Amino acid sequence: MAKFPEPPSLSGLERIGVRPAEQHTVKQGARLWRIYFQNGPQPSTWNQFRAWGPTDSRFDHQPPPPAISGRKILYAATLGRVCVAEVFQTTRTVDRRRRAPWLVAIEITRDLTLLDLSGHWPTRAGASQAVNSGPRKRAQRWSRSIYEAFPALDGIHYASSMSGGESAVALFERAEDAVSPSPSFHRALVDPTILPYLRAAVRRVGYAMV
Repeated sequence: MAKFPEPPSLSGLERIGVRPAEQHTVKQGARLWRIYFQNGPQPSTWNQFRAWGPTDSRFDHQPPPPAISGRKILYAATLGRVCVAEVFQTTRTVDRRRRAPWLVAIEITRDLTLLDLSGHWPTRAGASQAVNSGPRKRAQRWSRSIYEAFPALDGIHYASSMSGGESAVALFERAEDAVSPSPSFHRALVDPTILPYLRAAVRRVGYAMV
């Protein structure tokens, strides 16, 4: 069974450190994709970092119990299809209308430095790749410890367990200043122009779509 213990102490993490090869850089000008909901519980805007938490999302770094916090997070991916697999994983059905989901591409305006959890750092820190797929509450405790131990990091890069290990990111509020003032792509999931793309995305992972 893959090793996924509780995170080390903050001093222990600081001693482990983060080597340059264990950093993932999102370059200035890169696009990150996300799906957000305009209606329903906790509606959002295209560039909004979520202050409420922790929820059931894997790398929420807000301290429990759930509340509005100064710590904010935004989940995204380098490919839109990863967002489809991640966002609709609970029901495995892409509902194009419920809660008014939108697909957006965010342009990054400065280099972002992320801790790469898809590489060797988790093993060196006493865990394994199970940090990307194991119990979420424990992954949140790792995220909180990472956030506190490494204040220079803008967030976490991880392997999507729902999209074949493809690249996904969890950005801390430290990255808010790196979001462009307007999106480079912005479409509602009910928009017929992106229907072929959504069909291809759901076929890859075997989801349904309504």
